[in-house]
Amino acid sequence: MQRTFLLVSIALVLAFCLAAPLQAADPIKFGVVEPSSGKFKDIGDRYLAGAQAAADEINRNGGLLGRQVEIIAIDSEIKPDVATRKMRKAILKEDIKFFGEGASSGVMAAMVSVANENNAIAISWGAEAASLSGANCSRNFFRTSLNTDMHSNALAKWVADNNKKRVFMIAQDYSFGHEAVAAFKKKLLELNPQVELVGELYHKIGEIDYAPYITQIIAAKPDIIFTSNWGNDLQLLIKQAKPMGLDAQFACYFLNDFIAIRAIGDPAAVIGNVTAAVYMLSIPTQKNKDFVAAYQKANGNYPSWLHAKSYLAVMFWAEAVKKAGTADDVDAIINAWEGLTYDGPAGKQYMRPEDHQAQVPAWVGEIVPESPFFDHPFVGIPTMISAEDISVPPAETGCKGFNYKPSQN
Repeated sequence: MQRTFLLVSIALVLAFCLAAPLQAADPIKFGVVEPSSGKFKDIGDRYLAGAQAAADEINRNGGLLGRQVEIIAIDSEIKPDVATRKMRKAILKEDIKFFGEGASSGVMAAMVSVANENNAIAISWGAEAASLSGANCSRNFFRTSLNTDMHSNALAKWVADNNKKRVFMIAQDYSFGHEAVAAFKKKLLELNPQVELVGELYHKIGEIDYAPYITQIIAAKPDIIFTSNWGNDLQLLIKQAKPMGLDAQFACYFLNDFIAIRAIGDPAAVIGNVTAAVYMLSIPTQKNKDFVAAYQKANGNYPSWLHAKSYLAVMFWAEAVKKAGTADDVDAIINAWEGLTYDGPAGKQYMRPEDHQAQVPAWVGEIVPESPFFDHPFVGIPTMISAEDISVPPAETGCKGFNYKPSQN
């Protein structure tokens, strides 16, 4: 009887041991903190969809370190206090260690504070204020997108290379807009000291009537207008300019967006304008063509610049987790990400260890009448501007370090 009991017990233990590896490991949770309500819902929805597309691809290919990646949507309402309250809850209740955001530099700045307090990782795939990786740099913050310095430098180089002589600047009146204009002016004057800066205006976020601003721009007679406006503010500015008689080109941060172009509606208002981005659907490389085809097959739509930025960020983060060999040790992942290179559809991205600002190329393209992707104007084949041409050296960013030690991984 005792022998039978012993044999049964051994059999049960062996069965349990053999079955244990077959049980699914807990998923790796990744919080996407974007507006899923309000006037900027479209931006948040596309960032969320891009992150989900990356997670789906990772999961289809066996997961990350054998675990599934689970995207957790967190509605920021594009308010820093709301985002941080929900982020803290996600850390405490769901043990989420990784958070991505792109719609607002103000929201991301608040999120970084929470990441610092809880040793989590905050990832910007679109919040571009240079100060985030500059004066306010943090070991717990990584940016995979361009920052305002790099974005503005790319457009400044295009303006200088195309010999534009009279330049006007208009932006939203908050830290992001002011940083974008300051960087653009600095780089443009460095590249072409003879250029005339004929005007500089700022307006509230969510402005409806641009007529007073457009009147001032027309009076200044610029060759080109630089703007870092995004969302509805960009669409209304361009849409209202043409009927008022403004013929000068716009050099835009964010016109690489088929939804924005459709919202503007008038082909004459968008054709000929220039835009810069870390990703464009029309990048002519084979790697991007393959990415676009695979993304469309899996998701039923082309990847917009927003989809692609969050997709690229999640894929880059996943490479850091793989290198670290753990999804639970935040310090190990931080060390692994420093100095790591990810070769994706937008080109090679190198994570600079000193400030966690990814060194990435920028793509600059002009809106042309016909596109192989859409039945309306869109960005033509863009030109790549190297990371070296747009980067600001670590010593000049304002980042004083965060007890940086070269990775031994």
